Amino acid sequence: YEEAGLVVPSARSQGGFRHYTEADVARLMIIRRMKPLGFTLDEMRSLLETTDRLDAGGTTPGEQAELVARLRDFEAAARQRVVDLRVRLARAEEFAARLSARLPGPADEDPRDG
Repeated sequence: YEEAGLVVPSARSQGGFRHYTEADVARLMIIRRMKPLGFTLDEMRSLLETTDRLDAGGTTPGEQAELVARLRDFEAAARQRVVDLRVRLARAEEFAARLSARLPGPADEDPRDG
């Protein structure tokens, strides 16, 4: 994520280890939550820029409204992706149950197989 410019460590140790502030960790957590929902790096970058600008303040009322609208769009997209994942999960669970139903039960197993 550092190469993509999403999270830049606040400092580095003499040994080259990255040091992150609480704000850096918060950014990483946003990315971590967006990734399983299938958001692209560009979408992650856009959301982080939006939240950064909202947090910084100093925006005009029009800019503030635009940023809030973008945030609402991301929220709606996240909710839709959660719905899509739930549908996929239900299908996967149904598939696993069908496979399980096809397996022989303990009474159906051949004792010579054990």
